[in-house]
Amino acid sequence: MRKGAKISQARRLRKAMTKPEVWLWGSLKSQHDSGLVFRRQHPVGPYILDFYCVKAKLAIEVDGEHHTRDEQIIRDQVRDAYLARLGVAVHRVIARELLMDPDETITGVFAVALARLAELGLPLPSSDA
Repeated sequence: MRKGAKISQARRLRKAMTKPEVWLWGSLKSQHDSGLVFRRQHPVGPYILDFYCVKAKLAIEVDGEHHTRDEQIIRDQVRDAYLARLGVAVHRVIARELLMDPDETITGVFAVALARLAELGLPLPSSDA
């Protein structure tokens, strides 16, 4: 798929986000002052990531029921391997868990992002930001 077509597809996906994605996005974008800036529906190679933190090289994927099917599990593994070759870590969030306990899930996402910064040897955001 051409780069322009991938960007157009990402724009369409931004307008058609699932309820769990909308909830997570609301929390992620409200934390820009933390130093962790996330993008939504971000194209990387042949894929579009649900959310991406450039600084932490971290993809956040919100997985619905279809991600439990064998064929989708294989596709996710191929995708994760591709991203790993680019140095991008993937953190998967179960959509149902996000809906049942959004605060805990969102806290977990930020913990993973901070751990990823540390793993990369990057400075952690200051708490007074």
